[in-house]
Amino acid sequence: MSKLPRRKTPADLRSARWFGPADLRSFGHRSRAMQMGYSPEEWQGRPVIAIINTWSDLNPCHTHLRARAEDVKRGILMAGGFPVELPALSLSESFVKPTTMLYRNMLAMETEELLRSHPVDGAVLLGGCDKTTPGLMLGATSMDLPCIFVPAGPMLRGNWGGKTLGSGSDSWKYWDELRAGKITEKDWLGVEQGIARSHGTCMTMGTASTMTAIAEAVGMVLPGGSSIPAADSSHIRLCSESGRRVVEMVWEDLKPSVIQTRQAFLNAINVAMAMGCSTNAIIHLIAMARRAGHDIGLDDFERASRKVPVIGNVRPTGTTYLMEDFYYAGGIRALMMQMKQHLDLSCLTVSGKALGENIEDAKVYNEDVIRPLSNPIYGEGSLAVLKGNLAPDGCVIKPAAMEQRFLKHAGPAVVFDDYPSMKKAVDDESYPFTPDSVLVLRNAGPQGGPGMPEWGMLPMPKALLKQGYRDMLRISDARMSGTSYGACVLHVAPESYIGGPLALLRTGDIVEVDIAARSINMRVSEEELAARRAAWVPPPARFERGYGWAFTRHIQQANEGCDFDFLRTDFGAPVAEPVIY
Repeated sequence: MSKLPRRKTPADLRSARWFGPADLRSFGHRSRAMQMGYSPEEWQGRPVIAIINTWSDLNPCHTHLRARAEDVKRGILMAGGFPVELPALSLSESFVKPTTMLYRNMLAMETEELLRSHPVDGAVLLGGCDKTTPGLMLGATSMDLPCIFVPAGPMLRGNWGGKTLGSGSDSWKYWDELRAGKITEKDWLGVEQGIARSHGTCMTMGTASTMTAIAEAVGMVLPGGSSIPAADSSHIRLCSESGRRVVEMVWEDLKPSVIQTRQAFLNAINVAMAMGCSTNAIIHLIAMARRAGHDIGLDDFERASRKVPVIGNVRPTGTTYLMEDFYYAGGIRALMMQMKQHLDLSCLTVSGKALGENIEDAKVYNEDVIRPLSNPIYGEGSLAVLKGNLAPDGCVIKPAAMEQRFLKHAGPAVVFDDYPSMKKAVDDESYPFTPDSVLVLRNAGPQGGPGMPEWGMLPMPKALLKQGYRDMLRISDARMSGTSYGACVLHVAPESYIGGPLALLRTGDIVEVDIAARSINMRVSEEELAARRAAWVPPPARFERGYGWAFTRHIQQANEGCDFDFLRTDFGAPVAEPVIY
């Protein structure tokens, strides 16, 4: 376990550069603070703690974070700190188009610069909806001030007609049933009304719950905090406790660079595999680890996948349970206790204690929800990394959440260059799809999407649904929601938009996937591929101005974490503290 540096004194506080000197500029800082009604006694000698809040009126996952910020403030004040709330991009997965992934790095930059440019000594990061967790963490890692992440928490279970509903997963399920003529429009309206019953993130093991659990596994959340439902009163107490703890972290100078070791990220990968995680975990974890200076890549996920089974029985990888059940069963601490042989228990966390100390008294209260390693949901990890001539830099699939007949499959490709043409074809019952067809969508990656939208759970052809089929092999350079399922090959790299091999695939080509061999190939000769490459014409630019223009020039590929190249830790010298004159 890393040793903590010496305790700070009030004179060491970063905020003292703004408020302490007896000069004209600091006079301005103090007088403007007094303009807001604060007295010098409220900030003098006290750590100034930023609350980076991703609340907005258009983010249903974060509806409660305005109130929770007040709970964090209460804790900060109790511990002798001075709280200041700073709003940041909300990134509502439900409403932001074309995709929140287009703006994850913008939130990361905003977080880093909010912390750098203001007189703050530490931070509490309020987020949870899919991209807010990695966005906040990326920015905080680069700034490297003491901070704690507070997850928004999953919403309560959905309900319709006496049936439990899971976010996303049952949306896709019942939409297919409606298209197949198995339920009525009235039924569909009932699902619409009952699937989201409270504030909070998706209550399946989607990207939100995956990433908040990863944040805890890395060591950036107080013990057990990532499992608490948003509507539970324990969530209010978590906020207050986080406020109290971050003040002490400032005095200890306990920063992300001390906590986020390479081994901490390997812990997070193993926990993700055991949880039945979202495929998006790969992209975000690679970006987060590399921002912390560690060369984590697809091979690390592949090694974990081979050794760590899925023991979290939470949908969509699991069969029955949701995050509320997971919390009652013991939550993330209990899951980590069950798999502790796969973890480095000496890693330091924001609690000031090692991971092993944080989980030593954890108990499992329902072994069907959190299984022992001897009785897993799936014998290998949640994700598998495939490589071959169709994806030389890799792609990902979620074997535990698909029909097992596709573990080894070969079939003719049916290729589409854009979503509207693909959607039109799958709704056309006369289109010549077969159960063995391989449905392919390209130009949906980081640059092609743009922003790599969650289109990867390509809709099943209507004709096949009516024949009783509910899965088929699907391939794209897109992502998919963590609440999704099916035999969907995702994140194909390099993407087709920049000339990756997926751009050369044609309808009728045979595509073969072998999960055990971790391979994905198209049966096309090298000579034919060379001829196709010579004839390939790059698609037109997606943006000619603004943020999108900058995005497409600096975004990295999926296997690199989709960070901006200029935000890498090794890109130039560290940014100095702002000058104050």
